[in-house]
Amino acid sequence: MGIRYQLQTGPFRASQIGDGDPYELSNGHAIQCLPARADHAESNLTGGAALETDPDVEWAGVDVGYSPNEGKLRAADLGLGDRPTGKGWAKKAPRLVVEVAGVGQDEESLQEKIEEFFAAGTEVVWVVRLLGPHRVEVYEPDKPVAIRNADEELTAPGILRNPLPVMAFFKRDASHEVILRNLLQRKGFENLEAVIESGREEGKEEGKEEGRMDGMALSVVTVLEGRNLGVPDVVRERILTCRDADVLRRWLTRAGNVATAEEIFHELA
Repeated sequence: MGIRYQLQTGPFRASQIGDGDPYELSNGHAIQCLPARADHAESNLTGGAALETDPDVEWAGVDVGYSPNEGKLRAADLGLGDRPTGKGWAKKAPRLVVEVAGVGQDEESLQEKIEEFFAAGTEVVWVVRLLGPHRVEVYEPDKPVAIRNADEELTAPGILRNPLPVMAFFKRDASHEVILRNLLQRKGFENLEAVIESGREEGKEEGKEEGRMDGMALSVVTVLEGRNLGVPDVVRERILTCRDADVLRRWLTRAGNVATAEEIFHELA
């Protein structure tokens, strides 16, 4: 979409666009949004999971349509902010927007989209660059664009509690480390070491090693529950009675990524 479209209001309204339709609207003009390439989709998933689990995030969504008026409908690759109300398009713009830019990205259209989000109340936009060196561009109203490189972190005070490594958008392992930290904090533990220490304290009478096993087992259950996965009694008992450190580490690694609690056992079958 070019600036020429802004000269006159287009014929379309947000209420004419249905859920799942491949279009956004700018000043009433339709903008086609096609399926994402694999690297784009993976970046959305890994980065989105790391952001959504931050303890201070109230709500996050992928490709959520925001429509402040009938002439505008914009979908952020990732949006964080207040939980939308009602059944239609979200009316209030996300506080933090993430756009993933890869092959074929229309730079003019991207910049117009960023400006429209700012006009609607968005506070910060991160653009994840898939081409060239791994990096994220940070946009804020009336400020020069800042670049965060692969070895740096992103911050959003007042929106996120924790800094986010740039590589959480590019590497699953980096994202999983963030997810684990975030979920433990949601359960009142600063990090994995705090969980293990808690287990040590509870298990002192049975020895330090037993306490360490208790802490690791508890961390597995904590992560599953922190992701709102139901943990059946039989699953909980198997985890909490396990005394094999290598097995517990494998379960803990999988706990941040499985769809159901039972799936942490599948690779051991």
